[in-house]
Amino acid sequence: MSSRRGIACTDGAARGNPGPAGAGAWIRDASGATLDEATLYLGETTNNVAEYRALLLALERAAELGINELEIRADSELMVRQMTGQYRVRNAGLQELHAKARVLEQKFDHVDYVHIRRKENQEADRLANLAIDQKAGHEADDPSE
Repeated sequence: MSSRRGIACTDGAARGNPGPAGAGAWIRDASGATLDEATLYLGETTNNVAEYRALLLALERAAELGINELEIRADSELMVRQMTGQYRVRNAGLQELHAKARVLEQKFDHVDYVHIRRKENQEADRLANLAIDQKAGHEADDPSE
């Protein structure tokens, strides 16, 4: 079986903590070509939940693309350290999301987690904020809500 490698940059954004939130994932192949961009509006939640939801989004989309070796890059030091086992997951809400990520990891031969600086994660940040902006714009245009 041939190996298909991918890199996923993920980010969660919450305007307020908690506040309106979104998740973004940008998936590339090993050469840097974009394979997928995904956004998800999350409603009112915390930044840490948004970070995990972005991770789940990336894992789901990468699996659908047939990637079997995945590098996750995120600017959430907490999430990366929890996923690498350096930190325990104490928050009950995050424990559930962490467990879902562990199940999704099983779809891959290998998953690595890399903490990156925020300025290196601008595309995923743009996608996470786009999810919030699109929802906010939709609500402003819809007088029935």
